[in-house]
Amino acid sequence: MNFTQAISSGFSNYVNFAGRAIRSEYWYWVLFVVIASIVASIIDAVLGIRLFNPIFGLAILLPSIAIGVRRLHDIDRSGWWLLLNFIPLIGAIVLIIWFCSRGTEGANRFGPDLLGALGQISPRPAI
Repeated sequence: MNFTQAISSGFSNYVNFAGRAIRSEYWYWVLFVVIASIVASIIDAVLGIRLFNPIFGLAILLPSIAIGVRRLHDIDRSGWWLLLNFIPLIGAIVLIIWFCSRGTEGANRFGPDLLGALGQISPRPAI
């Protein structure tokens, strides 16, 4: 999944908490949010008012939660694990590790393997 597909998927599935989101979809979404937040902050600084950054934050709140839940589904975890964000430092570290990990191969209880469907699975090295 490329950058534009990930952004399109994030906004078109903004209240879809079912299914799975592959790593590239999640991390391209994070990259988009960081870049857009910086741009909104610059616009606010130039205009001298705090308007665009809070509006942008509200606009991406639900899509960000939804894509985080779908990313957790990809590693076969419930979306409720997203509440780990409320545990200072430790929760964020655990979530970052999970978000960086590869999703489960094949179908899990949240749906089919999207990487397998896209034909992008590379064989895992023998351990």
